Amino acid sequence: MDKNMSLFLKTEKQKELYERSKVFIERFQLRASKYDQDATFPIENFNELKEQGMTKLTVPIKYGGEEISLYDFLIVQETLSQGDGATGLSLGWHNGTMMQLRDTKKWTEDVFEKVSKSVVQNLTLINTAATEPSTGSPARGGKPETRAVKSGGVWVINGLKTFTSLAPILDWIIITATITDDEGNEKIGEFLLNRQLDGITFNETWNTLGMRATRSDDMILENVEVSETSLVATKDPGHGKTPQGWLLHIPACYIGIASAARNDAIEFAKNYQPNSLPHPISEVPEVRRKVAEMDLELKKARHFMYHVASIWDEFPQERERLGPELAAVKTVCTNAAIKVVDLALRIVGGQSLHKTQSFERYYRDVRAGLHNPPSDDITTLALANRAFE
Repeated sequence: MDKNMSLFLKTEKQKELYERSKVFIERFQLRASKYDQDATFPIENFNELKEQGMTKLTVPIKYGGEEISLYDFLIVQETLSQGDGATGLSLGWHNGTMMQLRDTKKWTEDVFEKVSKSVVQNLTLINTAATEPSTGSPARGGKPETRAVKSGGVWVINGLKTFTSLAPILDWIIITATITDDEGNEKIGEFLLNRQLDGITFNETWNTLGMRATRSDDMILENVEVSETSLVATKDPGHGKTPQGWLLHIPACYIGIASAARNDAIEFAKNYQPNSLPHPISEVPEVRRKVAEMDLELKKARHFMYHVASIWDEFPQERERLGPELAAVKTVCTNAAIKVVDLALRIVGGQSLHKTQSFERYYRDVRAGLHNPPSDDITTLALANRAFE
C-alpha cells in the first residue's frame, strides 16, 4: 500500500476501493500517451472500468450500486488518475453526476430509478452538458442560450453545448435550457436526453493543450423533440451557488496526476547518475529539497481535501455552509498539483520534455484544472464575501 495514502484509508471499504482502483494504474499508464497523442477517448479503459463495477459506485444500494460516500469517491478518483488523468476526470463526471442526483433528490424517484438501473444493468454512462460559448461555466450562474419551447405536447430544443466530456460514449445526457413556465416566467430547465434522439449531433472540436482524451466535444441540438416528461428539474436563473460536494472529484483527479509525477521523478532520481557524479542524483541535496517540497504540497492538499469531504459526509446539516470550503479545496489542490508537476520536471531536467516520458503530459493535463469549476477568482470572491458578512 502507498504509504502516502495509508493515513487516509480509515475503513475496510476505503482500503478495498483503493486496492480495486490501484490495479488500473499500470495498464492505464501504458495507454495514456497514445490516447493523449491522438486525442482519442480511452474506450479500452472504460470497458475495463465497467467490467469491474467502477461505473456504478455512487448508485444507491437499493438499485444495485455501492452508494459510496464523497470521501470514498475521492480515494477512487485520486488513485485512478495516477494511471491516466483524462480517464479519471471522465469517470468522475459520470459517478459524480449520479452522486449529485442521489444526494439532492431533485428528480422524481421513478426517473432516478430508471437511470440508476440502466447504469447498473446496462452499464450506461451519463453526464451533464451545461457549458455554452456565451455563458461559460454554469458555476457563474449564466442563463443558457439553449432554448426549449413547448409545442403540441412536446418540447423542442435548439442550442449548442461545449465541453461535453465523454461525448463519444455517453448514453444519457442532462442538458440545461431556458424555458418559459405557464406563468410566463423564465426558468432553467434540465432535460434528460438519450443520445440516439434525432437532432443530436457532436462536432469533434476537442483539440486542446491538456486533457485531450476526455473528448469534451461540442454537442449540437437542432429541433430535438422530447416528451414533457423529459423535463426532469427546473431552477431559477442565477443558480450555481448551491454547494456541490461531488465536484471535489476534480481536485482529487489533479492530485492523482501530481502524485504520479512525483513518483516518476523519484524513480528517475534514484536511477539517473550523470558521469559528473559518483552517485545518483537522488543524493543531491537540491533534488531532495525539491522532493520534500513536493511532498509538503501534496500533504497540505490531501489533508485539506479529505477533511472537508469527511465534514460533508458526517455532517449533512452543514453542507449549505460549505461552499467556500469546497471552492478553497479545489483552488488549493489544483495549484498544489501544478507546483508539484513543475518541481518534478525541474528534477528530471531536459529529459522531462521528451514525448517518450510522461512528464510533459502531466504538465499539460494539470493546467486544465485551472479552468474546471470553480475558477480561482470565484473562490477568492466566496472567501472575501464570507469575511465581510
